[in-house]
Amino acid sequence: MFGNEMGGAGILGAIMAGSAGRSVEIDIPVLVISGPTASGKTGVAIELAKRYGFELVGADSMQVYRGMDIGTDTPTATQLGGVTHHLINVVNPDEEYDAARFAKDADSVIADIHKRGRRALIVGGTGLYLRVLLNGLQSGPPPNAELREELNQKARHQGWPALHSQLKIMDPEAFERLHPNDGVRIVRALEVYLQTGKPLSEWQKEHGFSQKRYPHLIIGISRPKEELNERINRRVDEMFQMGLIEEVKTLLEKGYDSSLKPMQALGYKPVNEYICGDISLDQAIENTKTTTRRFAKRQRTWFRKEEDIVWTPPSVEAVIAAADEWLP
Repeated sequence: MFGNEMGGAGILGAIMAGSAGRSVEIDIPVLVISGPTASGKTGVAIELAKRYGFELVGADSMQVYRGMDIGTDTPTATQLGGVTHHLINVVNPDEEYDAARFAKDADSVIADIHKRGRRALIVGGTGLYLRVLLNGLQSGPPPNAELREELNQKARHQGWPALHSQLKIMDPEAFERLHPNDGVRIVRALEVYLQTGKPLSEWQKEHGFSQKRYPHLIIGISRPKEELNERINRRVDEMFQMGLIEEVKTLLEKGYDSSLKPMQALGYKPVNEYICGDISLDQAIENTKTTTRRFAKRQRTWFRKEEDIVWTPPSVEAVIAAADEWLP
């Protein structure tokens, strides 16, 4: 649930050496269940998997991290009810994980599922992960280690909002889209502009993500805004009741610094601030609700630009009707 906007964008301009970077179509049809956080997509996907024998493949930039189950709303074994769910709890919080690595891992998992005569059902709300998996990476300049270090050093002295403000002139679209503390994506946007003089948003438009790596259908789970916000608020309360604070304390005790990217994600950052005594528990809860509602709004904006999503109410039967020809 609590992800960094759209997840792992630092690799966006790189041409990945591997399957996710090639403009080839993989003749394995995949069904995708997506939508904003707290929309109910995981529950729908689990029910579909039980009825039709799918194996789930996660497309969530936070559920990949071990030891962060509560704050990311990773489905439990009880919730899965015997359904196989790939690409959750695959790396430690201090390991790098991005859209390119996700696509490579997902390619391997999907191929294995297909080889065993079963079908993959992709489920998750990290829009960038889905774009790269289904449509490939856009071309652009490769990462520049020296420039990145210079930008990161500047951020350490001035803060991420200062670097974010530079995008207002260099890449206005990225400035509007990115959160002021989304360091990975801010660095990538600045890096692309400083190397090429052309905004990252233009590189993305030129690429258009028009390649089709897999035959696919994306079903988006939609709820009215007020209903979604109520579900977010309720879920945040449940997460704190389930032990989110204890989860964060355990991560800190294991040596995972609060400055790590996953530890700065929605939900985790306010809890870290509470543990440090910077804010009260009530503030931590309210901040988590507020930032998560804003995150859901950004997700809705992102998904509105995806032309091939078929939107349905949060009903298994509605999804079945929309995906009838794609079901086994």
